[in-house]
Amino acid sequence: MSSTGQKLWTRDFTIITVGTVVSMFGNTLSGFAMSLMVLDVSKSTPLYAIYLSMYTIPQLLMPLVSGAVLDRTSRKKTIYTLDFISAGLYALMAVILSTGWFSFPFFAAYCFILGTIESTYMVAYDSFYPLLISEGNFQKAYSIASVLETMSAVLVPVSAVVYKTTGIAPLMVINAVCFFAAAVMETQIKADEEYIEAQKSTRLEGAGRLHQVIVDLKEGFGYLRGEKGLLAITVYFGVSTLCGCVTWVLTLPYFKANYENGEFVYMLVWGMNVVGRMIGGGIHYKTVLPAKYRFSIAFLVYVVIAILEGTYLFMPIPVMMVFCFIVGIGGVTSYTIRIAATQSYVPDEKKGRFNGAFNMLNTVGALGGELFAGLMSIVMSERIVILIVMMFNALAAVVIMGGARHHVSKIYNRLQ
Repeated sequence: MSSTGQKLWTRDFTIITVGTVVSMFGNTLSGFAMSLMVLDVSKSTPLYAIYLSMYTIPQLLMPLVSGAVLDRTSRKKTIYTLDFISAGLYALMAVILSTGWFSFPFFAAYCFILGTIESTYMVAYDSFYPLLISEGNFQKAYSIASVLETMSAVLVPVSAVVYKTTGIAPLMVINAVCFFAAAVMETQIKADEEYIEAQKSTRLEGAGRLHQVIVDLKEGFGYLRGEKGLLAITVYFGVSTLCGCVTWVLTLPYFKANYENGEFVYMLVWGMNVVGRMIGGGIHYKTVLPAKYRFSIAFLVYVVIAILEGTYLFMPIPVMMVFCFIVGIGGVTSYTIRIAATQSYVPDEKKGRFNGAFNMLNTVGALGGELFAGLMSIVMSERIVILIVMMFNALAAVVIMGGARHHVSKIYNRLQ
């Protein structure tokens, strides 16, 4: 129970949580195997970066457009429709790859389509999920979401083993089944989407759909500019995502190049991050952080994570594991504070536009990070690149979040 006496585990919240678990686990199984396949076939970090960027490129524009549209249409229907489509796409790719045929341009185009779907889905999901959380339970709900995302990482070793023994096609089949099952469950959610009716009064009379979307986009950016705290959060996380994606792109190739069975050493080290996130999520589920200290806690976490991620590859493996454990606890703390605060703060009828703008700027950061990582890996060692960008990340936290402390703390330190 929350402090307001309302229970978190309502029927709709349970359905969306179970559906998320199913699709997330399937995606983890196939996603890591896809990365390994691209590395094995291309044997090139730059091509690996291109593969990742093809998934990211459509997310530059789609979140903005879908955010405006989803503030006036059913987010629930969008979620389960896209899950059904994803199930079909993964099933099709399973059939193609089972023949042994592979084309890098074709697979890159396939990833582009998946990225387009994912970018729309995430805006719909991020904007719909808060509507299923009862009052006073935002921190608990998002701690659960973070733990579930972390638990899915437990399947990464399973993905690697299955990929090595049977190939990628069976994992694609499993993911197709998971997406289909999740979509079926999501059709059973009964929550009313009252924001749709409320938005009808703001529709321009005689305006076409495209004109209305453009108007809504302008309004969304106007809202973000007027909210200095939200703007600072969005900009900082765009920068942080850029730095984090550099780390993400370069870490697996670094372990594969410098350790025998490097992918398994990678999983051992980053497995401690999973443990840290699970423990941190449990703490946040049981203990509500004091409202007046949330910004200070988050700010400290941003700086500490950047320093640890920038230096851990220079350490012995046991120290790497300790650093990753601390990063895991810090990461779930950062996520829970930020998303619970922003999603409870932004009005329901503006969530789509805010989440669209937030996701778009994060995508700009992600794409920039992926391309930067690919280019810099040609002229500089992976761990030096990571050190440089993560020190820049720490500086960004001080300048952006520290500089906007007054505005951000009003969002982070409010009762939810």
